[in-house]
Amino acid sequence: MISDQKSRYKSWGNLKKQMNDLLCDSLKDKITYFYTSYHEVHNAYGRATIQYGHKEIAAFSWDKKYEQAQDIQAQYRKMEDVPTAIEDYEGSWKAYKTANEAATREKWMPDCTLCETDFIHSVTIYLKTDIAASLHADNYLLRVFAYMDRRVGKRTLVKIKDEVEKLPGWVKQFYQIRCEAEGIVSQSA
Repeated sequence: MISDQKSRYKSWGNLKKQMNDLLCDSLKDKITYFYTSYHEVHNAYGRATIQYGHKEIAAFSWDKKYEQAQDIQAQYRKMEDVPTAIEDYEGSWKAYKTANEAATREKWMPDCTLCETDFIHSVTIYLKTDIAASLHADNYLLRVFAYMDRRVGKRTLVKIKDEVEKLPGWVKQFYQIRCEAEGIVSQSA
């Protein structure tokens, strides 16, 4: 649940076009971004995926929101002196945001426990963020998008290899896909 109100979007089709335009030539017809929202269902559940060669390699679904809610509650319980919303709404909201940020950093990003709103939020952020910042972002989805971006060249891919080795496997796979597509030999596991 890393989403916020500032990342509202008007059209998935428009976002998808922008993301496809940023794909490097070697991945143009191999990587597909998918998103759908079930508007008729209570809470408008949705699903998003990144596909490589018509195979899902990363999926982001509404059911992850429930896992995230449990993680936030666990983080919240670890915190001391948290005011209730009745006592201090601002303080309670700040504690919730702190718990959310901790869960994102410690669990959701490393484990890819992300929902479709996290995906959409990350796409909207990515389209507004400098490519160099995206390559080193704490939000791993921004890194994933950057690895496949046409603005990232072969020399940059080689230069960031050691940093990529420290990342979770689900993130590394996108780096490896790009390196293979560009003919860069990668020793990544």
